[in-house]
Amino acid sequence: MRPIEGIAVTVKTLIAVALFALPIAAQAQPKAGAIEARLERVEADLAIRRVLVDYAAFLDGRDYTRYAGLFTADGEWRNGTGSHKGRPAIRAMLATVLGPEGAENKANYHLVSNPQIDVTGATATATSRYLFVMRGPGGQPRPSLAGVYRDELVRIDGRWLIRRRVASDIMPTPEEWATFIAAQQSKP
Repeated sequence: MRPIEGIAVTVKTLIAVALFALPIAAQAQPKAGAIEARLERVEADLAIRRVLVDYAAFLDGRDYTRYAGLFTADGEWRNGTGSHKGRPAIRAMLATVLGPEGAENKANYHLVSNPQIDVTGATATATSRYLFVMRGPGGQPRPSLAGVYRDELVRIDGRWLIRRRVASDIMPTPEEWATFIAAQQSKP
């Protein structure tokens, strides 16, 4: 084989390898649209986590207006005290159960954990755990209520809001908790 023929074979081989490798390399590169979609999902997940954190913070801070603002205008909150639909009804329920808005709260706090969030476009579902801690005898913290939140959320004008929240008490049972709430409300 002459040197020129050897070079020609080498060039042809390199071209064949390059033509074979190009489609593989192109497939390995993420598409710009795929990256943007992944980024949107991550941003949505973080924003929804913030809603869950703000929920507990506003509740414990007795900021019922901002708390209710985490729900859509017709949002629904179902819990041991019933179904509360719309921001005014949610605020009223909180005042009945926890006392007036803005009151200093040294009696209890909420922990929200283990969020599992699934986003589909402008809607999402979230499941999380909650623990309600109250001041016990002598001031020690006492876990009083534990359960699961199941949320339906929607993005409106770029903001994630709770459309529906269902609180399912695990410990104590819903019946035991209803008895406790009734006793709390009957206190002077």
